[in-house]
Amino acid sequence: MPRGSLVHRAHNEQGRAAARNAVEGKAPSAHSAHLGAGSVPRSLRQREKPSMFHTRPLVWGFTVTIGVLIALVLALTLYNLGSVLISVFAALFISLGLDPLIRWFQKLGMPRAWALVTVIALIVAMLATILLIIIPLIIEQVQQIVTTVPQQVAALEKSGWFTQLDENTGGLVGTVVDWVQKTIADPKFWATVGGGALQVGFAVTNALSSGFFVAILTIWFVATLDTMKTAAYSLVAASKREVFSGYANRIMDSVGRYLSGMVILAFINSVFSVILLSLVGVHYAFIIGVAVFFITLIPLVGTVITTAFMTVIALFVSPTAALITLLSMLVYMQVEAYILTPRVMSKAVQVPGSIVLISALAGGTLAGLGGALVAIPVSAGIILLIREVLIPAKQRQ
Repeated sequence: MPRGSLVHRAHNEQGRAAARNAVEGKAPSAHSAHLGAGSVPRSLRQREKPSMFHTRPLVWGFTVTIGVLIALVLALTLYNLGSVLISVFAALFISLGLDPLIRWFQKLGMPRAWALVTVIALIVAMLATILLIIIPLIIEQVQQIVTTVPQQVAALEKSGWFTQLDENTGGLVGTVVDWVQKTIADPKFWATVGGGALQVGFAVTNALSSGFFVAILTIWFVATLDTMKTAAYSLVAASKREVFSGYANRIMDSVGRYLSGMVILAFINSVFSVILLSLVGVHYAFIIGVAVFFITLIPLVGTVITTAFMTVIALFVSPTAALITLLSMLVYMQVEAYILTPRVMSKAVQVPGSIVLISALAGGTLAGLGGALVAIPVSAGIILLIREVLIPAKQRQ
């Protein structure tokens, strides 16, 4: 065989060996080092295993399609179960809010079993009070609102201060009141209200059934909260279980104190509002107090909203009543901010005002008033987790 062909063949074998070494990640041998890196094609050195998209595109397409369909089915299922999931989360949060009350009874020397029985009895008594006393009062005062609003509007037009205000605004206020009266006298308006009332009736029925479900589920969660915690902690690895349970207990305790504190503050605000409106002469103060209780569960903005709302309602009685209501609520807001809140919320997580507003807005956009109420305790838990876990970990690094 000619010498040139032998040399050419040797060079080819060395090139193939260098290419295999490059693909397998091996260093070139000393014998083939003289060939240089330029002898190994770049395509061989950068060759990778082809993906399923290139080798089996049909299988890849079916896999992606099935994954998308499963995701859509899960999303549709969660959407249809939205009310049930909201009820479950509401019951869970209420049970966390009642847990500090159970521990308070335990501090008084009561065994936990009797403390649970006492709290459950209080829940049942509260439900009975709502069904037998509060709901009939609400229905009665709604009827009063329907019958007295036209009379109050007429009396408002005849008052001297309203006439002066109408003249100062160039008749704008009188035009608005006339439009309201014509709208109320229009039969089409009442037909629309009738259809809306029917929808409201269905909504009230659904709310009552959901409320009953939440109440029963809350009683169950309160009675089995420790068992649920133990079962959840058992899913964590044994090496990390103690640390995880410690952080989880602190978060749940803080959220529970936050919820119970907000309920106490809202109840005090509601009672004060009912007493104040009754003193200034508002006939349906009780139903306004019920609305105040739920609105003031939202910190910062809740009291401001109820103050403006109560001032407008008192304006139908007299300007003096509205002024007294406004000044009294401004004084109460200072008392709540500097006396009540520090005492009630001393052991809860302190949530910055900006986080409260953002959480309330996001939760309200997603799930209405209930979402706004739940979003703030969730933010409190996240803040505690960041303070106790994330920041110390970053400092250790």
